[in-house]
Amino acid sequence: MSTVSVPSQLDTTILAETFKLLGDPTRLRILFFCLDAPRSVGDIAASLDISQSLVSHHLRLLRGARLVRGNRQAKQIFYELADKHVSDMLVDMAHHVCEDHGED
Repeated sequence: MSTVSVPSQLDTTILAETFKLLGDPTRLRILFFCLDAPRSVGDIAASLDISQSLVSHHLRLLRGARLVRGNRQAKQIFYELADKHVSDMLVDMAHHVCEDHGED
């Protein structure tokens, strides 16, 4: 197991705000939907059955927290997870909550 130094007070505050942001189920659904491939706002909205304006609102917050990035292709922007740290964290936490809890 790797050792991580204790983050500064500012970094801890930013991390707490990031976890608050991830506390919204719709934002988590968007992140999981973008896990395997870049997606357009329209694709996200249609697949998750939410409005494009709500998707755009959530993506703005996720971009601000550097959890997703957008890549423009012609007139559309395709969103993907910002980096491997974000995707690894999502996958690891999903595995964690799905584990057999019989050994607690």
